[in-house]
Amino acid sequence: MDDIHAGEIVIPCSPFDETVSFFVNELKFQIKTISPADDPSVIVVFGYGLTLRLERSNDNNNNNQSNRLRLFVNENPREIIAPNGTRIELVQFSEEPCLPSIKQSLVITKLNDDAQWIKGRAGMFYRDLIPGRQGGRFIGSHIKIIDGGPVNDHVHYHNIRFQMIYVYQGWVRLVYEDQGDEFVLHAGDCVLQPPLIRHRVLESSAQLQVIEIACPAVHDTFIDHQLTLPNRNLNFDRNFHGQYFLKYLANQSKTSSKPWRLPAFTYRDIGIGKATNGLAGARIIQNADGKQSVACKHQAEFVFLFVLCGQISLNLDEQETIEILDQGDSFVLPENLFYSLENPSNDLQILEVSLPDTFEFILRNNK
Repeated sequence: MDDIHAGEIVIPCSPFDETVSFFVNELKFQIKTISPADDPSVIVVFGYGLTLRLERSNDNNNNNQSNRLRLFVNENPREIIAPNGTRIELVQFSEEPCLPSIKQSLVITKLNDDAQWIKGRAGMFYRDLIPGRQGGRFIGSHIKIIDGGPVNDHVHYHNIRFQMIYVYQGWVRLVYEDQGDEFVLHAGDCVLQPPLIRHRVLESSAQLQVIEIACPAVHDTFIDHQLTLPNRNLNFDRNFHGQYFLKYLANQSKTSSKPWRLPAFTYRDIGIGKATNGLAGARIIQNADGKQSVACKHQAEFVFLFVLCGQISLNLDEQETIEILDQGDSFVLPENLFYSLENPSNDLQILEVSLPDTFEFILRNNK
């Protein structure tokens, strides 16, 4: 087996958080990766020449779980059993994120008293905006930090295809690799985090809320124990796997409003299309004249909308249903579903994120 180049001992853990804390705080192992960030169930730690993969177990006594050995190979993944019964998983290694086949569906998520918030990485609380994750292709998270002040974060990076952060409420202080000194994002600001860029969350206001969209839904978060940020290297035009870091500051933007694909609305482009070379786009949609919108459908991999302010009615024409959407509600629209947005309030603002940036759409009156 000459193609084996790394390995991990797999340890099922219940209770999970306490076991991770034991290895990190008591035994002084260092965290290597966390997955997923919104509800960690796998944390890889290393130390003393060992790499341990700590996996959350539902068995309180771990009786039905056994320690396993994971070995990374370049090809031919398989499982073998040692003479003593130890399971050895030969896992294919890839630096590219695993991209599941997309399963498009209509998703409407309401922000109400029953909304579930889960404590995730670095003490942040996550609300799932896309249950089902479109087959595992996309994750949308409404993230909040309740108490302001320093954030217990490390320099880290994500093995992703696409990831953006939009500040919904409050402010957050961040620092990014090769992008100079730390800076603050306020409500309405946004960053594109290209693949593998090192960064760190430093501080936030109380009740910070951000919207994060990423692809794929499950991806590894790696801790970088070597790099200190800010770093001395300045390279604002650095290409990160075909994408460029983008910091959009709403109060400094000179982007003018343009007609959106549905009449009666306008939009301001955030600039993500250019930064991703067309892979994705993001825009802020506003009520232009309050007129009734016509129905349309589109051809796109992913179209997500989050109501930032105001109220709107989502009319699903072919299903003869109307959803009243308020501030904090969101929805994903699949291909080939005619819809219209009606009765917008004067203060309406919607964040739309799409893959790709530009895509085909058809108005019903042009059919």
